[in-house]
Amino acid sequence: QVQLVESGGGSVQPGGSLRLSCEDISGSIFSLIGMGWFRQAPGKQRELVAAITSAGSTSYEDSVKGRFTISRDNAKKRVYLQMNSLKPEDTAVYYCSAEDIRNRDYIYWGQGIQVTVSS
Repeated sequence: QVQLVESGGGSVQPGGSLRLSCEDISGSIFSLIGMGWFRQAPGKQRELVAAITSAGSTSYEDSVKGRFTISRDNAKKRVYLQMNSLKPEDTAVYYCSAEDIRNRDYIYWGQGIQVTVSS
């Protein structure tokens, strides 16, 4: 089982930085599964922002390439999202998610954490 808890959100001015953290507090299979960060802005669909495989390969949605970095620490059972050069359009609720080890569907979700970028 996977149980995800996010931290690190908040409010920041445009151009600022935030680091989101997500811990798998069950921790039994964390190192074996891919992880992702999604976000959902008001009135919009949830979108995958960044993903990292169990082997450490990463991928990003086009609008965040070069600004966001996803990483993982298997020893701490954590995945991170470093967000730099933040823009107002990055404002959303951000969700950490974990894949099903059998078919790679995202089936485990954190509670969500608010990120607000505003002057």
